[in-house]
Amino acid sequence: MTQAANTAARRLVETLVMNGVTRVFCVPGESYLAVLDALADVRDKIEVIACRHEAGAANMAEAYGKLTGKPGICMVTRGPGATHASIGVHTAHQDSTPMILFVGQIALTDRGRGAFQEVDYREVFGGLAKWATEIESPDRTVEVVERAFATAQQGRMGPVVIALPEDILHEDGGPAPIRPVAPARAALDPAFVEAVRERLSRAERPLLVLGGSGWTEEAAAAIGDWSERLGLPVSLSFRRKDILSNARPNYAGDLGLGCNPELMKRAKDADLLIAIGARLGENPTQGYTLFDRARTAETLVHIHPGAEELGRVWTPLLSATADNSLAAHALSTIDPGRTWHDQARAAHDHYQAFSSPVSVTGAVNMSECMAHLGQALPPTAIVTNGAGNFAAWLHRFYRHRACRTQLAPTSGAMGYGYPAALAAKSLHPDREVICVAGDGDYLMTGQELATAVQYGINAVVIVVDNGTYGTIRMHQEGHYPGADRVIATDLKNPDFVKYAEAFGAFGIRCERTEDFPAALDAARKAGRPALLHLITSAEDIAPNRTITGLRAK
Repeated sequence: MTQAANTAARRLVETLVMNGVTRVFCVPGESYLAVLDALADVRDKIEVIACRHEAGAANMAEAYGKLTGKPGICMVTRGPGATHASIGVHTAHQDSTPMILFVGQIALTDRGRGAFQEVDYREVFGGLAKWATEIESPDRTVEVVERAFATAQQGRMGPVVIALPEDILHEDGGPAPIRPVAPARAALDPAFVEAVRERLSRAERPLLVLGGSGWTEEAAAAIGDWSERLGLPVSLSFRRKDILSNARPNYAGDLGLGCNPELMKRAKDADLLIAIGARLGENPTQGYTLFDRARTAETLVHIHPGAEELGRVWTPLLSATADNSLAAHALSTIDPGRTWHDQARAAHDHYQAFSSPVSVTGAVNMSECMAHLGQALPPTAIVTNGAGNFAAWLHRFYRHRACRTQLAPTSGAMGYGYPAALAAKSLHPDREVICVAGDGDYLMTGQELATAVQYGINAVVIVVDNGTYGTIRMHQEGHYPGADRVIATDLKNPDFVKYAEAFGAFGIRCERTEDFPAALDAARKAGRPALLHLITSAEDIAPNRTITGLRAK
């Protein structure tokens, strides 16, 4: 079928091009063939990457949004395609990542009949996305898509879902896009900046906490240089370890799962807590136990791009709605008339001690492997992960040294890391990209290895294989100890080297700590997608925790 030049499908693609989209991650479907056909005409501007599962495609789009600060684009078909992709939408929502999911939809004329794969996307995605809608007037296509770009990027960033009825995609699409969307950004009131300066000038034990999305490298450098100059201890929120270099002498560590007890004590004792971009949700606040509302009412300065997040859980002393980067630039002009270098030194010493390798019982010491990974990779290397106890070793012992080098789901989504690595490597083919995945975690999206081989996306994945769903096993042992109580957590895994080779990728096995450097080097130099199968012991269930120890409690 030959399309007219101004169909809704073509207007949609024109709007993507106008807004600088360079990648579309998809699983094709007959419901949006018209859009795929329009994309065929802009191959020189937009690369279409066909994935092997909609969850993989959605995770890739989410990772693209994290890396660029611009909406990652995912396209899937109706019904099962959309529900498979919902995991990426959930992650984008939890992680405040700009993303747009386009879903092929049944014809408008069939709506309400229970047609093949019919779903009400406003209802299904209403609680997962910032905005879920359906294009019902083809002449408003550009308007709706432009609103999606604005919504995804303004305030607290997040995902938008747009359903595309297949019949309207062939109709007249109305006016063409005129210019790219320029998302609105809120800045801090000078009076607020002065109020922060005044409070900071009187603080004895201040702590700066940075988190959230949308940071520019310039803003991160500005707030990092300012805090370092003042000796202001700085912590990063859960899975936001790449906002600042972890080598800065005032870096105190990250507030997340398995947090350094010294950092938790510092946060509790702080007489001024300045949080920029961090929502201070469940994981950073250790299940909402790190603070109490009476204390935050006297100590918390909370700055966040989404007004709805301010006062949501914690009563603040001062609060402001502002873009993270603009707020960072504004605060970095403050001169409080004092410094805290002794506190910064102590905080960083505690971080370095906590992130130094620990002993284990098995033949592979994950803390040493992750420390070596940090030493072997260049500062610009991008490291990704999904969810599981394996990630505790990565987050604790790998030290990030540059902005936008971590892709990790604050949503706790298994299967995220490998698709995220492919998105990163497709966007930055000149940079090294390493995914660290658990065995259960990897096989949730491991079929995307076929995508990596097809498109020559030479990312490396380290599959940490301990034969169990580690996080659940740890909690299982803690609550219901005993070998006879273990249920539903043991895994029978494939030979991952043969698995990789079956796809045409490079595979190598490692069973000892001392063999890890050579195995990693071989994977990095393979010149094709690579998998390092790292065999670990389930006994070493987490840093400084063993199954035997959990059972003894």
